[in-house]
Amino acid sequence: MGEIVAVIGAGLMGSGIAQVAAGAGYDVVLRDVTTGALDRGLQGIEKSLRKLESKGLADADAALGRIRTTTELEAAGDADIIVEAVFEKLEVKSEVFRALDRIAKPDAVLASNTSAIPITTIAAVTSRPESVVGTHFFSPVPLMKLCEVVRGYKTSDESLARASDFAGGVGKTVVVVNRDIAGFVTTRLTTVFCLEAVRLVESGVISPTDLDTACRLAFGHPMGPLETGDMVGLDVMMNAANNVYLDTQDEAWSPPELLRRMVAAGDLGRKSGQGFYNHG
Repeated sequence: MGEIVAVIGAGLMGSGIAQVAAGAGYDVVLRDVTTGALDRGLQGIEKSLRKLESKGLADADAALGRIRTTTELEAAGDADIIVEAVFEKLEVKSEVFRALDRIAKPDAVLASNTSAIPITTIAAVTSRPESVVGTHFFSPVPLMKLCEVVRGYKTSDESLARASDFAGGVGKTVVVVNRDIAGFVTTRLTTVFCLEAVRLVESGVISPTDLDTACRLAFGHPMGPLETGDMVGLDVMMNAANNVYLDTQDEAWSPPELLRRMVAAGDLGRKSGQGFYNHG
């Protein structure tokens, strides 16, 4: 394929993006700050690839052979497409993009896998906002078919097209978000739905189980909103809501007290073993 893809962040999202890129034939550099995080990410990639291989849907060894791991951010300097997939906090992403602005080659596309932070805000810390674009993949990346490609205020047509081609090339259906608003499209819809679900449980209207059952059966959703929150992480949900709230000052996006208390207590969902449901 010729192009090199660098993925910054080896967590669930970053490792998933690295996996689908390698599976599509890209040479991939996967970077995180510790070897432990890289080892966990690579183990998750191999487990996922072996499962897909058993169904005839992947060549695990070939894909793994195209992934190189590193703790050095400078290794992204040769990449044609760089996808940032670090924690959903503006200050964390801004630090990464300031460094990438210095490191990346002039014609590299700088993509952020944010689900809610405006791309224009991220791009503003660089000297090349025309090269910055949003690529909002969905978890688990190897299985979810959608990618929102988001145009920032100064994103060029070329960067948007290259990001769309990349997402399409790794097997995703691309929808283009033409106006850069916090939360984009899918996060705005799902987050406000999830927040209202939390408020209904918080006020004693319904139990979490019955609420999720109602949503699955009434709307044909594969998972209820609280099950979804537990899967993606209640801290991730709260951060997404906060990002939209900071941008809009609309109280509809202010996280309910129950959600804030659960996150403060460490009840984050599946990754902590306890959320609205017990995952022990």
